[in-house]
Amino acid sequence: MVSKRAKLLSSLSALLVAIAGFSPNARAGITFQTLDNGADPTFNQLLGVNNSGTISGYFGIGSATNPNKGYTLAPPYGQANYTSENFPGSFQTQVVGLNNSGQTVGFWADQGGNNFGFIKSGVNFIQVVDPNTPTGGLGIPMVNQLLGVNDHNQAAGFYTDANGANHGYVFNASTGAFTELSVAGATSVTATGINNSGLVSGFFTGANGNTQSFLENANGTGLQTFNVAGATNTTFFGLNNTGQEVGSYVDANGMMHGLLFNTATQTATNIDDPNGLGTTTINGINDTGQLVGFYVGGDGNTHGVLVNVNAAVPEPASMALLGIGLTAVLGYGHRSRLKKAKIGANRA
Repeated sequence: MVSKRAKLLSSLSALLVAIAGFSPNARAGITFQTLDNGADPTFNQLLGVNNSGTISGYFGIGSATNPNKGYTLAPPYGQANYTSENFPGSFQTQVVGLNNSGQTVGFWADQGGNNFGFIKSGVNFIQVVDPNTPTGGLGIPMVNQLLGVNDHNQAAGFYTDANGANHGYVFNASTGAFTELSVAGATSVTATGINNSGLVSGFFTGANGNTQSFLENANGTGLQTFNVAGATNTTFFGLNNTGQEVGSYVDANGMMHGLLFNTATQTATNIDDPNGLGTTTINGINDTGQLVGFYVGGDGNTHGVLVNVNAAVPEPASMALLGIGLTAVLGYGHRSRLKKAKIGANRA
């Protein structure tokens, strides 16, 4: 079904690398709406949103008795507006991303914990597995996931090799080709989203075990890396077509904050649900000011959240980008959504 993966990026010297050491600020004009599927109000994660406001996500903590079950959710976001979406024959499914034509991507798992990427167009599911993905063995599950899709049949994702390192890639559903994405000095790279211009978001691991985010063109040019000042973990989980990225970071006190970053103005904003301060993750963004993610509430449950951002509110002060050499790029240890996204893993 899949074709040979495109050649590994060979020339890193042509990449433009920048790192942002920025400090996000709070911002007014942001509203939060908790959205939980009544099939399991104790664990929901919202992971993607398109311009019509349709949301992708899943419920279920991922245990043998409470497996992940995927869904989409359409406005006006009542219980009747949930539509189940699960890969045929799967034990668990997460619907992670969707585009403006209703095409969805995600991954499913068998009872052995092996993960397989998928694209769904209309009623048809297509399994997507990079040919370099190890087939598993010695009790180690296979991991291959798609995490984002644009309107041009391009999806972003990753596979995990036999040593536990991730390899980010772009999959072209029209041709079946895989293109691996590289970050110099990184030991693990995960691609999380792709917009209509072919700009890819993601994060990577470096020798110090911390996480940094990156933006890179699908053809391997224009690499930029980003890091919240003082954070050990900065991750971009998605992006839109207007120069905005979303994700999360972990501060010096170990608290997790949702993050909105504006590439054009080089500004960042904390997106913290008031019911889950220190536990908010933002996973998806559309072009109309809607963000989705999840937080852990005072009840200990994980709740999906829809965020509306008032674009008329001024942005915080801009941040400078500092150019660095490729050899100075360091990175990530383990990101929040991936920890939750690997089906069968323990969830917080």
